[in-house]
Amino acid sequence: MRLALLPLLIAPLFAQAATLSVCTEASPDGFDVVQYNSLTTTNASADVLMNRLVDFDADGGKLVPSLASKWDVSADGLIYTFTLRPDVQFHRTDYFKPSRPLEADDVLFSFQRMLDANHPWHHTAASGYPHAQSMQWPELIKAVEKVDTHQVRITLNKPDATFLATLSMGFASIYSAEYADQLLKAGSQEKLNSQPIGTGPFVLKRFQKDAAVRYVANADYFAGKPKVDAMVFAITPDANVRLQKLRRGECHIALSPKPMDVEAAAQDANLDSVKTAAFMTAFVGINSQHPPLDKPAVRQAINLAFDKASYLKAVFENSAEPASGPYPPNTWSYASDLPGYAHDPQKARELLKQAGLGDGFSTTIWTRPSGSVLNPNPSLGAQLLQADLAEIGIKAQIRVIEWGELIRRAKAGEHDLLFMGWAGDNGDPDNFLTPQFSCASVESGLNFARYCDAKLDTLIADGKTLSDQAKRSALYKDAQAIIHEQALWLPLAHPTAYALIRKGVEGYSVSPFGRQDFSKVSLQP
Repeated sequence: MRLALLPLLIAPLFAQAATLSVCTEASPDGFDVVQYNSLTTTNASADVLMNRLVDFDADGGKLVPSLASKWDVSADGLIYTFTLRPDVQFHRTDYFKPSRPLEADDVLFSFQRMLDANHPWHHTAASGYPHAQSMQWPELIKAVEKVDTHQVRITLNKPDATFLATLSMGFASIYSAEYADQLLKAGSQEKLNSQPIGTGPFVLKRFQKDAAVRYVANADYFAGKPKVDAMVFAITPDANVRLQKLRRGECHIALSPKPMDVEAAAQDANLDSVKTAAFMTAFVGINSQHPPLDKPAVRQAINLAFDKASYLKAVFENSAEPASGPYPPNTWSYASDLPGYAHDPQKARELLKQAGLGDGFSTTIWTRPSGSVLNPNPSLGAQLLQADLAEIGIKAQIRVIEWGELIRRAKAGEHDLLFMGWAGDNGDPDNFLTPQFSCASVESGLNFARYCDAKLDTLIADGKTLSDQAKRSALYKDAQAIIHEQALWLPLAHPTAYALIRKGVEGYSVSPFGRQDFSKVSLQP
């Protein structure tokens, strides 16, 4: 019934020519972005409500100023000094009236909350801080200090070549310390997750789970008021329904279309598509802590059993490149000489026999109900894997789990085989390696292979201490060799990211990192 009623809820918005409607595939987990790791949540919170000290310009391939107008790094790579813009206003809402603009105290609150276990806000994140933990920020950052009202100094315990780029990620968003104090005094810290305050281009007005997220433009946005007056995320899990709404004019932009929907849009004079090669990898995470998946030979057999070419044709309709490792081949340090796992069911059966599992075993395949850029057809993909595993004697039961619950339970390590995807934020290979393969990330829950190895961990950690890209590359290629030999993932695809738009939508582009910028989008008659 909710799907039937949703067009009625949204339709009145189109009476306002300056209201942008975006059909998205899932509800955000919440709006306190530091607690979560899904791109859906980042898009609905960090990308529209918040800002970071720096941003990453995907077109230019470089970091650019955001809340910080400039920064300096000491010669030893340990001290970062940021100068804040003096004119940045926090959102003004019915529940918060800021008395001052952005200051150093806001940066201190945003970082110390994640870093200091004794901070009064630290334990308000029920599941911790997955990105900060996997990036090992508590161990990396020695101090975050206020130099003056508009200057902040961050001191590291050791050099980290990835630190500045990491500051462009959604979890490094800057919150209002004044608003946090207001909530703390009222004993209402949980409202930060439902009534967020940021500095971003839009202000949250209302969230109806599984229905819509409504925003209004921030007239005081430091980068200039958005070109639309309001925006709504129409939560529409079914890609076919997203296309139908786009055709009917109930949405201006439809995210995560199926490849066949892109072809259909090309035949419609009122629709268009935009695309980019995504800095993403679709994969099946293999839980190395669950026997018999703890045996490398078993994980290798799973890789050999899977007919990846048929999968890419059926699920991505050849709109993606096959993946053989954790990150895309145009990434520096990509190990092109690794052999990969060709489709070889006979060899897979032999490996199972050598592992003492000649009669096979039972396991589970977890997937989401709705499609996304990294998994356009979850049901079909899971069925193809199930059939290929059955050929070598592995009986796999498919479990379709709602996205929010799937993420929560997977971070707790409950899965066996998990259809998942990862989007890098800044073009650096460590953006895949540390979150997905470090020991710290097993604890934070982002390491879906649940694999902790001292040698691999050292290679990843040492790579971050070097500024020389060639030397970092050598370490990262050794890391990829371990990941490949241990078969920690079943790598699937590097997709092309598409979005469908109606004629008259201008200023929208698809980010290779899956991030969203609607601040420059305009609607023409």
